[in-house]
Amino acid sequence: MLNKYLIFLLISSTTYAASLQVYTSRKEHLVKGLFKAYEKETGTKVNYKTGKAGELIQNIKAEGKGSPADILMTVDAGNLGFAASSNILASVRSENLEKAVPAYLKDPQNRWFALSKRARTIVVNPNKVKGGSLSYEDLAGKDWKGRLCLRTSKKVYNQSLVAMLIAVHGNKKAKEIVQGWTNNNVEIFSNDTSALKAVASGRCDATIVNTYYLGRLQKKNPKIPLKIIWPNQKSYGVHVNVSGAGVVKTSKNKTEAVKFLEWLASQKAQQSYAQINMEYPILEGQKNDPIVASWGTFKSNDSFNLSKASDLQKEAVKLMFEVGYK
Repeated sequence: MLNKYLIFLLISSTTYAASLQVYTSRKEHLVKGLFKAYEKETGTKVNYKTGKAGELIQNIKAEGKGSPADILMTVDAGNLGFAASSNILASVRSENLEKAVPAYLKDPQNRWFALSKRARTIVVNPNKVKGGSLSYEDLAGKDWKGRLCLRTSKKVYNQSLVAMLIAVHGNKKAKEIVQGWTNNNVEIFSNDTSALKAVASGRCDATIVNTYYLGRLQKKNPKIPLKIIWPNQKSYGVHVNVSGAGVVKTSKNKTEAVKFLEWLASQKAQQSYAQINMEYPILEGQKNDPIVASWGTFKSNDSFNLSKASDLQKEAVKLMFEVGYK
């Protein structure tokens, strides 16, 4: 019995040289394949726990030094910034991550790093909207009254968008823009997909969404009457947000955790990481999903460091409440 037990331990220890615990708000089907690929390539076992970003952050805080979490993986710079400000993420030194991740797509103190990009752009019904030039500010004009659908202000994606508008214009001008949206009898939806379907059905003419939601619908129905218009191409560019991750400060496996983040930011992983959810890779020169590639290129707002999305989040939420954006 003892020999069999020792053999079992030997097999177990050599199957996985190390292990990691990832807390992730990303859907299981979007990350499970990546975790398996990393396990196969490195021999490191990746365990994971899924949940909503806020809940996972609070879990790590409550668990304290005893937290099993090595990595927090989530979406939106607002969530990543909240995790950093909650003092649960470690400052990481990595030449590979420094080279791979542009400065505007990571925390200034290297507590989190972007791993994929998602553009929050304008989508219209081409049967009702002609021309190809619009801006976020244009949608506040009176000519858009009764024609605009938006996702609820409760979602962090729109909070980060408004934070960007505050950074670009200042609070007063940003408030006028968002007030213009609400004055246009905007119809509010709980998610981007519902807003897109409303535009496609003719219920409204335009909305603001993350591009991958459009990609999913176009994959199911290539003829759906929806068209991207990249906003603000003559000014500051499209608002870009991210999915990303950071190393948990109380991790007992920091070295291995950093290696995992470096792998996710490498050319080999980036190709699949972004394509799984029809997002954009952080590395230049990578191939996009064919549907994503069909949308063409665009100018993004690279001057907006996404750490500001978190810094200005409370101000953005207050602004949206004050103008009645539900």
